[in-house]
Amino acid sequence: MAIPEPYRRNFETLLRAAADGNLALLKCRDAQTGVPRYVVTAVGRDEGDYVMTPLGHLCDGNPFEDYIPPDPGDGAQPRA
Repeated sequence: MAIPEPYRRNFETLLRAAADGNLALLKCRDAQTGVPRYVVTAVGRDEGDYVMTPLGHLCDGNPFEDYIPPDPGDGAQPRA
């Protein structure tokens, strides 16, 4: 299964920010639930102001229980 282009671009932004030392981990609140989230963020500058670009949040609990690795044959496997 191919990864859509917008996700590839975001990943490239993440890699550039990491290489440049421009990543931050911010404590934010989920816009829907208000639950605290720890968000991986690229930090940039725009005319002297900081610009924060959220790229993803760290999962709660054990990530090995939350995700199913891709199936090399035909995509993600359904959760049992």
